[in-house]
Parts: sequence; C-alpha cells; structure tokens
Amino acid sequence: MPFNCAKSGRRSSTRLNTHRPTQIQVVLMPASLLENHPLSTQPQPGQYPKGLMWFRRDLRTHDNAALFYALKHCQQVHCVFVFDKTILDALPNKADRRVEFIWESCMALKTKLQGFGGDLHLMYDHAETAIPELATKLGVQAVFTNKDYEPAAIHRDITVGKALQGNGVPLFRFKDQAIFEEDEVLTQAGKFFSVFTPFKNACMKKLDEFHLTPYPSEARMGALAKESDLSAPSLEDMRFKRTNLLEMIKPGEEGALDAFEDFLNRIDKYKDKRDFPAVKGVSYLSVHNRFGTISVRRLAKAAYDRFKFDGSEGAMGWLNELIWRDFYFQIIYHRPDAAEKAFKPEYDLIQWDSDEKAQKLFKAWCEGKTGFPLVDAAQRQLNQTGFQHNRLRMVTASFLTKDLGIDWRWGEKYFAENLNDFDLSANNGGWQWAASTGCDAQPYFRIFNPYSQSEKFDAEGKFIRKYCPELAKLSNKYIHNPAECPTFELQMAGVVLGETYPRPVVEHDVARKKTLERYAVVKKVKE
Repeated sequence: MPFNCAKSGRRSSTRLNTHRPTQIQVVLMPASLLENHPLSTQPQPGQYPKGLMWFRRDLRTHDNAALFYALKHCQQVHCVFVFDKTILDALPNKADRRVEFIWESCMALKTKLQGFGGDLHLMYDHAETAIPELATKLGVQAVFTNKDYEPAAIHRDITVGKALQGNGVPLFRFKDQAIFEEDEVLTQAGKFFSVFTPFKNACMKKLDEFHLTPYPSEARMGALAKESDLSAPSLEDMRFKRTNLLEMIKPGEEGALDAFEDFLNRIDKYKDKRDFPAVKGVSYLSVHNRFGTISVRRLAKAAYDRFKFDGSEGAMGWLNELIWRDFYFQIIYHRPDAAEKAFKPEYDLIQWDSDEKAQKLFKAWCEGKTGFPLVDAAQRQLNQTGFQHNRLRMVTASFLTKDLGIDWRWGEKYFAENLNDFDLSANNGGWQWAASTGCDAQPYFRIFNPYSQSEKFDAEGKFIRKYCPELAKLSNKYIHNPAECPTFELQMAGVVLGETYPRPVVEHDVARKKTLERYAVVKKVKE
C-alpha cells in the first residue's frame, strides 16, 4: 500500500508474556559463499590494516552488510556515527522524536560494540567533512558504509568519496536497507518499473534464499579496534529536547526485536486487521526499519517462510508492504526530481489553492480541527505520538488535496517534519499516490469520502473517541459526522459545534466537484 510499508507506531505498554514463535531455521551460507555468491552485487574490497565503519540508517550489529565487509576485510575496524549538522540544524522542532530515537539507538549500539571489545565514535558535525577528517586522524585505509538512495544522501556520499579518494582512501557502499535496489529489477525493456504489481511479480520471481540470508557480521567482532575515552554529545549539546518517545517506543536493536517478536504473534491476522486504526493490526516496525535497528532481510525472511510453509496470507500481505518499500526506493533513485515535482509532469499544471483561506484550512488540517472526526483524530495522533496509521495517511492526504484543494507538497512537508518513521521515498510516493500525481497512483477522480472511510474503518468510533475526546459521548451513528447529529443529542453529549468541536470546514460533495474541475487540466493535456 502507499505511504509506509512495515508500519510503526505506539509500542504496547507491556511486553507480551509469550514464547518466541517457532521459526523456520535459516540455513546460513558460509561467509565466503555469501560474499562471492553469483547473485551478489556488492563491491569486492581488498584487504586493509585499518578500516572505518560509518553507521547511518543501520544502527545494529546483527546482519549488517557494511559491518560484515569491514570486519572481514580489515585487521582493525573503527566505528562512527555522525549526527549530521547539515540535517539536524535545519529541523524546525527541537523536540524531535526522531533525533531522540537515533540518539537512544546510538547509545545502545555503542554499549553493544563495547561489549564486543570496540566502541562507537559519536560526532556532532557535518558528515561531508567529519568522515574524511576522522579517516585521516585514525589512519584508516578504507571506509565502509551502507547505501542510502535519497538524492541528498547520494550527493553527500559523492562528496565524501571524492574527499577520501584524494587521500587514497576508497569509500565502499553496500546494499543493506533494500532487498532489491537500483537496477537489480528492471522491465524487459531494461527500464525501471513505474507500476507496482509487475515490479512485485518480478521481485518474487527473482527472490532467492541468497537475498534473505543474513550477513554474519557479529561472528567477526574480534576485529573491532580497541578504543578509549570516546565521549558522546548529549541531546542538549545538539540543542534538542527530550520528548514522550520512550513512553511509546523502545529504541535500538533490542527494541526492534521486542516489536518483531510481538508482531510475529499477530502476523497471520495482518491482512485482515491492518486497515483498522483502533485495532493492533500493524507491525509497529517501520521506525526500526527506517533507522535500521533491524535488518530488512530478517523481516522478509520471516514473512516469506511463514507464507511458504504455513500459507499465511497475513505474512504475504506484509511481505507485499516490504516490496512497496523497495518499489519507492527505486523510484526515487531513478527519478530524484520526483522529490520536488509531480512524477507525471502534466499534473504540475494543476492550480492548487494557496491564498489566505487555503493557509487557514491547512492550519486546521495540521491541528486536527477540520470538523471531520476521522481526519482530526488522525492528525492529532500524528501530533501527539509521531505516528499515523497507514489507512489514515491515505485518508488525510486525500482530504488535504481533494477536499481542501491544497498542494500535496504542503502535506508531504508536514509529514516529513512530524512522522517518526519519515522516509523520503515512501512519504513522497504516498502523497503523490493520494494526489494522483505519482507513479501507479489512484485515478484523480477517485476521491475518498472521509465519512464513509470513518464508518468503514472505525465503525464504533473507538479511534475517534481516543483522539477527539470531546466527541466521546456521541452515539456511533453520529460520531462520524457530528454536523448531522440532532441538536438534542449534541446537547446531551456536551458538544457545541463551532465551540467545543469545529463545524466542517468544507462540504465534501461541493469539494469533490471542485476537485474534478481542478484536475480537468490534466484530462485536456492527455487529450
């Protein structure tokens, strides 16, 4: 589905007291075969006395491709993570849950590396200059890292690679966060896929046990360099504040494994429950997937085996989500311009509303004060927790673009600033899907009805009541659309429209007609 793939969110307040589910045993390939497998597209480094492992979106020691290669090809390996000022200093909210998640996960990674006899250099600096400088300071002969497919990350890596190369130090980049990347899965014409279903079919046809085999990185930890007195910047040193993150999510590799264990007990019901925000139906793993505190191979292997050996439709449904993730990775890799522009160029001819009225409507949407309960509850969930259920991401995105007539880029930016699991490729792909401007997007004339979506996916209003408590006493019949509620029942429920809860900011049927008119320019171009 569009937007997020392996979904993340609120962590259960208590860990389930269940045994770890029986898993199909993975037959580990010998390291030599894994590295030299004919399907491998990884670089082939030489041997070096000293190397530097640069952690980024891979904050774990288990099944880490770059870490495995660094430890295998170097006698000594130093490790580093850079809190990149280029990224962090631009964040408008200094109480950012993502920064706290990264910091906590780095502390956990540092402790784990220390347990293996190594340590982690933690730097608050600009990565483009900090990595080459640290490489020179440590006297390493090679730097190892895992790939990131976002345009800015690719530019950063090119800059770092050139600086290192000027000192005779190669930068090796490995596939780690995707099952299939870049040009590994192409159409018969040799082009990248822009439609999901044929991409998925091609992936499933190509999928081999090799692609799901973990890299035995922890088996080589003896090569970690001994360090001493490595300090770490605090959140306060970087001018960030604590949030409510730890009330909801346990960061780090251990937190990822806890969430993974919990989901494996529920995965068979994933397909049936995933669309209902009041139900614990999604995986709550996407923030861990985003920052690499768990390996995508581990996740895909579990889902693939559960389907292959047990016929679990829920597991296949979730594997489908992981493939959506790869789909958007390859889209942003091949079409980096889509980060700013419509994937379908003709859709940039659409005239979005941007006047003072539109800005007020956008503010109401951001704050969850539109008068549409499901939309408001979804936005309040995002603001309070940093998470929004995937079904609701589609609902709120459709509402912003097709009910309010506001540019999808406004909403994309707001999600980018507030989602714990924000990932450029999935966020951009999801917003362009909802706005019908992207690849394999819904037709422009398909416009979600926020009332029917509410009745279908939150029939009893449990989710709405949680995040819009002012509506809690309304009946199930009227909680989806309080504006239709009889005055007497509103009074009994303590609801005063326009005071305790806003009136609808638009009329959906009227907005729908305006949207069809707005998108007519695209139809004319196609004709």
